[in-house]
Amino acid sequence: MNHSLEYFSRQFESQIARGEFALNPFETRALPYLRGQVIDLGCGLGNLALAAGRRRLDVKALDGCPHAVTSLQKRADAERLAVRADVAELSTWKADGLYDSVVCIGLLMFFRCETARVLIGELRRSTRPGGVLVLNVLVEGTTFMSMFERDAYCLFPQHELRALFEDWSVLEEVVEAFPAGQGELKRFVTLIARAPG
Repeated sequence: MNHSLEYFSRQFESQIARGEFALNPFETRALPYLRGQVIDLGCGLGNLALAAGRRRLDVKALDGCPHAVTSLQKRADAERLAVRADVAELSTWKADGLYDSVVCIGLLMFFRCETARVLIGELRRSTRPGGVLVLNVLVEGTTFMSMFERDAYCLFPQHELRALFEDWSVLEEVVEAFPAGQGELKRFVTLIARAPG
C-alpha cells in the first residue's frame, strides 16, 4: 500500500468509526448533475454514491481502499440501493462501458501527471454522448503535500482541465482554496462538463 492510500485509509477508518458521512463541498456541487448510470472513481467513503443511489440512480463506485469500499457496500445494502462498490487499482483503470454520469473527485492528483492525463482520456471515453463528467483536481499553488507519495503526484495547471475539454460544454468551472493547517493550502479546480452529442 503506497503512502497516499495509507493516508486515506487511516482517515476513512476514523470517519467510519465516528459515523462522519456528510457530503463534502465537491460532492454537493456534483449531485444535482448526476443522471442515469453513474460511475464514481475514487469514491472514498461513498457518500456521493449513496446520495445518488437514494435518487434511484444506478451507481458503480470504485476505490483503492478496501475498508472504505466494504463500509460503502454495507450501507448501500442496508438501504437496498442500486450501488455496487468494488476495490480497484485506479491508476490502470480503463473505460469499461458508457455512463450517463462520470465522477472523479479528488483522485487524479495522486498519480504522476502522465498517468493522470491518460486517465482523463479514459474518463472522456466512458462518458456517454450528452452525458456529464464531474472532474476535481488539485492545482498548482497547493502547498499541502503530506498526503502524496514522493514524486508520484500531479498538481495541474489551473486552466488545463478547461483546455482538455474545449470540445465539451462546460456547465461549471470553480476554483477554490482551502486552508490545510500550519499555513498550508489546498487549491482545487472542479470542472463539470457535458460530452458532445
